[in-house]
Amino acid sequence: MRRILIIGGGYAGFYVAWRLEKYLRPGEAQVTMVDPLPYMTYQPFLPEVLAGSIEARHSVILHRRHLRKTRLLTAKVSYLDHAAKTATLQFPDGHEDTETYDIVVVTGGAVTRTFPIPGVGAQAVGLKNIEEAVFIRDTLLRNIDMAASLPPGPAREKLLTVVFVGGGYAGIEAFGELRALATATLKRYPELSPAETHFHLIEATGRILPEVSEKTSRWVLRHLAARGAQVHLNTQLDSAVEGTIRLSTGEEFETGLLVWTAGVLANPALARHTDLPIDERGRLRARADLRVGTDDTPIADAWTAGDIAAIPDLSGGGVGGFTVPNAQNAIRQGKLLARNLRDTLRGGEAKRYFHRNLGAVATLGLGSGVFQSGPIVVKGFPAWVMHRGYHVLAIPTWERKWRVLWGWWNNLWLGRDTAGLRGLQTPRGTFEEADSYSRPAPQAAPGATEAPTVR
Repeated sequence: MRRILIIGGGYAGFYVAWRLEKYLRPGEAQVTMVDPLPYMTYQPFLPEVLAGSIEARHSVILHRRHLRKTRLLTAKVSYLDHAAKTATLQFPDGHEDTETYDIVVVTGGAVTRTFPIPGVGAQAVGLKNIEEAVFIRDTLLRNIDMAASLPPGPAREKLLTVVFVGGGYAGIEAFGELRALATATLKRYPELSPAETHFHLIEATGRILPEVSEKTSRWVLRHLAARGAQVHLNTQLDSAVEGTIRLSTGEEFETGLLVWTAGVLANPALARHTDLPIDERGRLRARADLRVGTDDTPIADAWTAGDIAAIPDLSGGGVGGFTVPNAQNAIRQGKLLARNLRDTLRGGEAKRYFHRNLGAVATLGLGSGVFQSGPIVVKGFPAWVMHRGYHVLAIPTWERKWRVLWGWWNNLWLGRDTAGLRGLQTPRGTFEEADSYSRPAPQAAPGATEAPTVR
């Protein structure tokens, strides 16, 4: 049997393994998938997770539930030596092992792209995984609750100020959904008013949502402004030290929540630790048929797909001649890669990846969205319905589709769930406090006066 090693269990990696389980004959190949997480996150649902429209667990697909023929290893790849056809794996307990293979599929994905701006590393949170979405949601709800117990002033204003950096699809969708969550939550706080909340989005270029037309982009700006949100175009974040936001325009204010959604880059943990060819942007060099290499020098037995790969865009609609790093391309590339593996194992030819983008759809909060396909533009509630319809069809497995639909149905009749869980980041805090009461009280120093006990 040929040994196929898939590195990465995100969109592309999951679909490669999932489809190979259907395509391969018994005994034709052994498939192993390596990923540090036991699940795949459906990232288009992260904005709805942080808004409370979808349960966090329902936006992830558990590998072991749906990949029943694939050998799964929960580990990181610390080095990929394709010349020797070995991968060095680092497991959660710290030990390392070596995995050998005949064919490798690299789908390591991408990570959040940041810049060396003072304070960002200590203050900001990204939006690439489910844990970050839950953290953003709970932080907003906690800040609102704390602000309600404070008198009007700088401390209260800081807690009610939210800042996003990055005006692409991820940033705009999360920004709009979080604004909607804040508005819904404040209805239960008579001490606060929506006018006291401040939502800022900082974008370095002159427009948001580059995937849609300039006219549609301006409509989104007006829509957000009508809901009390402020978008700073042609503006850069200069500093975020201790929550004090300083912009390139000279504006300065404090924030209790800073979210960074200013793009992604190919996963450097893998791209910098392999002998496979890497381009100037840290991506694996790839051909249109999803093999690693170039048209002149393909690398035998090495394949790639998703955000980590620089795959030529044959449709002519990509950025810099390459496919855009998004879920739509990663899923389709994963499906094609599985077919190409099947066909080449049986002596056939690999097909080239070609996909023409048919449109873009985004949610701007509960009941509002925008869709554009060529000259056709849909706004408001119809676009929001189209967004939900598309993504519930796109999320893999019927089991997850039904869970998402059931959550939406409950929200329709019961309303948005605005409950936040404070202790998720420090779950042992309560126990540690209780344990401290069982310890002997410290002995007072000789001659010291014992303080009176207040009851």
